[in-house]
Amino acid sequence: MTSPTTDPTTHATSTLERPEIRTTGLLTQSWAIARRNFLHIRRMPEMLMDVTIQPVMFVLLFAYVFGSSIDVATPAGYRAFLLAGIMAQTVAFASFIVAVGLTADLDKGIVDRMRSLPINPAAVLVGRSISSLAHSSIGLVVMSLTGLVIGWRIHTNVFEAALGYLLLLGWGFAMIWVGIWVGSAMRSVEAVNGVMFATMFPITFLANTFAPTDRMPTFLRFVAEWNPISSLTQAVRELWGNDQPLAEGAAFPMHHPIPFTIGWIILITAVVAPLAIRTFRARTAD
Repeated sequence: MTSPTTDPTTHATSTLERPEIRTTGLLTQSWAIARRNFLHIRRMPEMLMDVTIQPVMFVLLFAYVFGSSIDVATPAGYRAFLLAGIMAQTVAFASFIVAVGLTADLDKGIVDRMRSLPINPAAVLVGRSISSLAHSSIGLVVMSLTGLVIGWRIHTNVFEAALGYLLLLGWGFAMIWVGIWVGSAMRSVEAVNGVMFATMFPITFLANTFAPTDRMPTFLRFVAEWNPISSLTQAVRELWGNDQPLAEGAAFPMHHPIPFTIGWIILITAVVAPLAIRTFRARTAD
């Protein structure tokens, strides 16, 4: 007597079930991509050096090495004057981080794999933006704690203090679009590093970030005081009570830094975001 044979194909089909496909929205998809970037940071903590070690190094270097040779009229002293500039520089470098990360994902085919899934194409950019803002926020927290150690304090009310941080995060959001634009346009991480280093460093140093502008040559002072980074830095200093009286002949943005900063954030986002999206779509077109 023989036992009935079992078709292995039929048995495998009956035991393997297709995973359930759930419909998700843009926010859920974006958070999944942002979570991937957070996992990279957890597995490679050195990715946080640009918002931990580097800002602390800048704070200590300028506060204790260069600060003794820079005179400011701020009652709280140069260290209080310095913190807003360091924070403005750090959030401006958010564009650097986004550009490098996006270019690396494009080059390795990660973005193509994501786009092959049934997700909203915008989720890739939104997820990258969420993780980059969180990245910059870590830097602001680290610098604030470092500032408290060296004597920096906020001398205004809670509302003005919070508005200062919101302006910094708003600027970081605008810079993310710059990073997406550059990252989508460049073909290699090396090219991104070259372009961003050649642009972001002069922009952040040719400003009032580390030293007052009134002692600069006339032309450089004009450029520095109309530099959007100077408006951001001056706005944060005013909101935190760490500003100094404006020197005679200061440019118009220095007298109204808060509305100028808000205007720059809106303008940069409105102009660069469409360019970034168009460049990204062209780069990832089938």
